[in-house]
Amino acid sequence: MNTAQDLSIYLVDDDAAFRRSVAFLLDSVGWTVVQYDSAQAFLDAHAQPPADLGCLLLDIRMPIMSGLVLQQHLRSRGWHAAIVFMTGHGDVELAVQAMKAGACDFLEKPFKDQALLDAVDQAVQRTRELQQHNQRQAGARARLQRLSPREHEVARLVAQGHPNKTVARLLDISEKTVHVHRQHVLEKTEVANAAELTRLMLAADAQALD
Repeated sequence: MNTAQDLSIYLVDDDAAFRRSVAFLLDSVGWTVVQYDSAQAFLDAHAQPPADLGCLLLDIRMPIMSGLVLQQHLRSRGWHAAIVFMTGHGDVELAVQAMKAGACDFLEKPFKDQALLDAVDQAVQRTRELQQHNQRQAGARARLQRLSPREHEVARLVAQGHPNKTVARLLDISEKTVHVHRQHVLEKTEVANAAELTRLMLAADAQALD
């Protein structure tokens, strides 16, 4: 049962009776469900990702705009929504296409209640993991922004494993100056040593030390 109410399930399907059935099931285990009868209605309502978006349940075939096209629109906007597609018989090839484009899962109608609940739980877990990653990244970037341009140069070289002597040669400054900058870097970023600095820089940007 879902006990955390911070995230909601967004359901997009043109079949009103089906939407009611799915919403009733999800509501019975504690999820808040927001319903839309078309992909366009969802897009019109959300210029930005909803703050409480736990996952999207999308019908793969809908009039005017399909679930696949909606997925493409969201990707073009830079959204990283966790999507579970619901497909009819014979739509497996489309579902595979959706999975290749980043969907979490697909369910072939009619599906068992537990299959839907499991798929939603897994999709929401992906959302939570992404949120945690984004929070760690934002925190790491904020700490590194405290550095001056020169301190950032020193930090990058130290995080790459270079000793002070090498850093001094590469930056054409004295080893004593490197030592001073290095101490300032550790103090400003609130890390104890070069290993922690390396982890911090990689948390801010996975390619930071390339």
